[in-house]
Amino acid sequence: MSSEYKVDYHIHSYYSDGTMSPVELVRKYHDEEYDIISITDHDGIGGLTEALTAGEALRIQVVTGVEFSTEYEGHGIHLLGYGFDPDNEALNVKLAELREIRRERNIRLIDKLCEMGYELSPEEVLAESPKGFVGKPVIARAMVKKGYIFTVAEAFESDRIFESEEIKSIRRKKPCTDEIIHLISQAGGMAVMAHPGKIKGLGEKDTEEYRKNMDQLVRKLKKEGLKGIECFHPSHSEKEAMDFVNLAAKYHLHITEGSDFHGDK
Repeated sequence: MSSEYKVDYHIHSYYSDGTMSPVELVRKYHDEEYDIISITDHDGIGGLTEALTAGEALRIQVVTGVEFSTEYEGHGIHLLGYGFDPDNEALNVKLAELREIRRERNIRLIDKLCEMGYELSPEEVLAESPKGFVGKPVIARAMVKKGYIFTVAEAFESDRIFESEEIKSIRRKKPCTDEIIHLISQAGGMAVMAHPGKIKGLGEKDTEEYRKNMDQLVRKLKKEGLKGIECFHPSHSEKEAMDFVNLAAKYHLHITEGSDFHGDK
């Protein structure tokens, strides 16, 4: 999926934790002369029809996309799914299940924030999400509006709000990585490991231990049906990106590129 074309396979709209509509995003990327894009909202495909329609009108290729948060052998792994059938029943059942799990987690998060002195109501948080999706960045935007912090990024700083033990202890159940790889495949799509450089628990980066553990992880997931690695991502250094390119080549996986764009914040 990586080529001489100008592409971005990792974009978020306001159907998850982005700030722009699918139509606005398609227009933005069209104006910037991109050839192919994919809007990959978290645990949802609500904006897909709008994006595909806008893509046809503006003559820019829009690939069906979604992003899942998963777990595998104790590691948190994000998976990007591409080219699947959006009407696939099993896929939509799983997405509905994940939305409910997220909703329950958010209630606990808001309650805990109130205990910590950050008074927030569910209504104030939902006001920051045009389509009803609530993730931590959306909660952070509500906190900015209330004057508790100055920027969304501030909430994610080391030892700050969302990195505090009180908040990190509130977890939502995530599906197994292999389950989601199979689900995407059965829906006719391909699963890609998102920003692998952000996966924790593999050892210190640029060490033999880290390289060995990452290699083993990719090898195992390739056997489960993984089809690609997002080698080029803003969180990766140039060296990291090339290391992932070489790893993808070793296991005959697609090489993808994504900005993880969320819009202006």
